[in-house]
Amino acid sequence: MSDSPQPATFEQIGAVLRERQSFVLLSHVRPDGDAIGSQLGLGFSLLAAGKQVRMLNEDGLPDSLAFLTGSEKIETPPDEPVTADVVIALDTATRPRLGDRCLHAVSNIPLWLNIDHHISNPGYGDLSLIDPTSPATGEILYELITALGLPMPPESRDALYVAVSTDTGSFQYPSTTAKTYDMAADLVRRGLDVGTINSNTYDNHPYRRLELLRALLNTLERASGGLVAHWTLDAATRVALDLRPEDSEGLIDFIRAIRGVQVAVFFEELPDGKSRVSMRSKDRRYDVCQIAAEFGGGGHSLAAGIRMKTPLAETRDLVLAAIDRRITAHAG
Repeated sequence: MSDSPQPATFEQIGAVLRERQSFVLLSHVRPDGDAIGSQLGLGFSLLAAGKQVRMLNEDGLPDSLAFLTGSEKIETPPDEPVTADVVIALDTATRPRLGDRCLHAVSNIPLWLNIDHHISNPGYGDLSLIDPTSPATGEILYELITALGLPMPPESRDALYVAVSTDTGSFQYPSTTAKTYDMAADLVRRGLDVGTINSNTYDNHPYRRLELLRALLNTLERASGGLVAHWTLDAATRVALDLRPEDSEGLIDFIRAIRGVQVAVFFEELPDGKSRVSMRSKDRRYDVCQIAAEFGGGGHSLAAGIRMKTPLAETRDLVLAAIDRRITAHAG
């Protein structure tokens, strides 16, 4: 496998999908709706085209997405390497984000495709299709599937809708475009049950998620003259509430929505004493992808993340200082 900085065309990707028979689809650790939705969306399209497909994720399927038809096909990686013609990395900005066990499982597969929408993606793999203007990898895959005339079975239809809906904040974020709404309209015409899908996606949370929200609100603070809001999840709270990784998905939007706040930050203590940081911005002057890059992270200008080796308190100080420098630089 060789990294290729030149973006692949739909035709080049299509040639691989047509000519090869067996595929392994991967997405990033701690998968969200776009990650799993992209795997299921492309995976079931390829299955309907008569291909052999496996869908692996380091952390497996989140309970919050188990309502998607066909989601039981998401597997955790086996101990031994698998055999296939092509591996396709979806919605994953860097290769290590796929996870060590997934990387081992696909270590003997000769050809890599990389399809993603993160601006920080360096274009790893033999063919890469990176579109940072797209609000979700699911939208790129919808365009790919329809442009190539691949099948769109119900499993793909529903999964791609969830992929795009969750990564656009239910079609609210600035990355949402007319194309995004056109895609959603087409999926409805194809039989998508909007009410049921949205209810399962947004109105079906376990009680522990509300307990987590209560705990996070008790840590809420503001910084940089009220332009930054942040809260913290420590390891003790995670253990006490028996939390799962998906329980915090989307909660940062509560503090992002505070009037006057331009940057929201979620600090999380990881089991190994390291830290995870999620950031959201409402103003492109405060590019959180650039801030994340200072610490080896990445993402988008308005949504980015970091994994840091420093303890929680130190991580918080370092990241808040970096955000304050960015805000000060754009003051006035």
